[in-house]
Amino acid sequence: MLAALSKFVLRILGWTLEINLPPQKKYVLVGAPHTSNWDLPLGLLYMSAVGLHFSWAGKHTIFKGPTGTILRSIGGIPVDRRIRSGFIEQISKLFDSHETMILAITPEGTRSKALYWKTGFYYIALHAKVPITLGYLDYKEKKLGVGYSFLPSGDIEKDMKIVRAFYKGKTGRHPEQQGEIAILPKE
Repeated sequence: MLAALSKFVLRILGWTLEINLPPQKKYVLVGAPHTSNWDLPLGLLYMSAVGLHFSWAGKHTIFKGPTGTILRSIGGIPVDRRIRSGFIEQISKLFDSHETMILAITPEGTRSKALYWKTGFYYIALHAKVPITLGYLDYKEKKLGVGYSFLPSGDIEKDMKIVRAFYKGKTGRHPEQQGEIAILPKE
């Protein structure tokens, strides 16, 4: 019932869905481009429409009070981004302890223009030995979807070429806030 309602709402809003979910029960789901607060509600409608249950990490400050309880109930995992150590290992252990787990991450890390993508999504998938699945919101074409999945090779530069090719031409709600898909160069 909820799936049908979600599909109906998305159709009324003019969105079409691409459903190319991987067969694996565990993976990191990349959500990009991320330029608007509308990305989460649209992502949740997509999740409901296709019967996908995922977890997502968000800034710890949004998990306060009753809102925090609601966000946790829809898969939210609070992350204090000021603390840099141990996040990848913590999330990898969550993958190990669950039979099914889909972790959705927006590598831009913010709705504002980011010069570099955060690479946590990549290293979580690599460490947990799960695929990276590429999901998108394309506001220009009004398409939501999951379109490609691959196992990280350990060569992040090579794998980011796959990611860049997939997201080429996909437009966020605020294209001026959409940065290049780049990672911070190693020193």
